[in-house]
Amino acid sequence: MAVKIRLKRVGSKKKPFYRIVVTDSRNARDGKVIEELGSYNPKSSDNSVDINSERAAEWIKNGAQPTDTVRSLLKISGIIPSDKNAGEPVATESAE
Repeated sequence: MAVKIRLKRVGSKKKPFYRIVVTDSRNARDGKVIEELGSYNPKSSDNSVDINSERAAEWIKNGAQPTDTVRSLLKISGIIPSDKNAGEPVATESAE
């Protein structure tokens, strides 16, 4: 079973509101979900994102693949590291 972390639309027409959910990749966008992790409101002034970081990290550790949009929301929330720091070596202090 391929598990994805993706958005589920629950808003009305022209007023989008999304829930961040864990679901089987074969299910429909607004279909059956395994677990709800949070919400995303793109219409608010600050694009509010509310995610249960502990559960999201647990699902990612267990192999759930976030979609591109959810991956960017997780980076904004600080749950997964951004790509900016991925190529840089980590500075360590030498004991001289």
